[in-house]
Amino acid sequence: MNQGKPVYKRILLKLSGEALARGGKPGEILNYDFVSQICDVIKECTDMGVQVGIVVGGGNIWRGRQGGKMDRTRADHMGMLATVINSLALQDSLESLGVGTRVMTAIEMKECAEPYIRNKAVSHLDKGLVVIFGCGIGSPFFSTDTAAVLRAAEIGADIVLMAKNIDGVYTADPKLDPSAKKLSEIHYTDILSQRLGAMDSTATSFSMDNKIPILLFGLDEPHNIIRAICGEKIGTIVQ
Repeated sequence: MNQGKPVYKRILLKLSGEALARGGKPGEILNYDFVSQICDVIKECTDMGVQVGIVVGGGNIWRGRQGGKMDRTRADHMGMLATVINSLALQDSLESLGVGTRVMTAIEMKECAEPYIRNKAVSHLDKGLVVIFGCGIGSPFFSTDTAAVLRAAEIGADIVLMAKNIDGVYTADPKLDPSAKKLSEIHYTDILSQRLGAMDSTATSFSMDNKIPILLFGLDEPHNIIRAICGEKIGTIVQ
């Protein structure tokens, strides 16, 4: 379903963990059919010559501190391990399609993934491999949104495509405020000053300081990824 010519050479795709469970049966952490749809589209991106790095969250498996009862550092380490489960699921689906991949983790677990080394990641991308970054940045207190913009800066990605469960940035929470309007573009400072929950403040300020554009869009239709890399006006651009 090629929809045009890509406008980006190298992208960093951020997938939420919840997105990987979309439409699945109750109690399942992954909807493998939907994961396969996402990977079909990622294959199409690589067939178009786009280099793809992926940061995946772990919210479908582990979220938070169990009501504040757990130590934050330990809870965050558990979340990092959850991202590796999702990374390996993506790798399995992509390789079943014939797409070469590497999973690289910020916490060493060499039996199932490569340790993250920036130069190796860039080399893999240059060879046409999809690189999946697990464990966030490897430190507690930082979200996978922050990991996405950090890795984007390190690998020299042209843009961060942030695939969410919502189709863009709104003036308010559309679930709570029926009058909320979707914005086609917004400046980093507006997200920070208006405390919009599109992504966390650390990721936003890092992107602003390093001039990394971010496109937030909905993943309800996986081919939105193709539309995004071809420059179609979808979601909300943060720049």
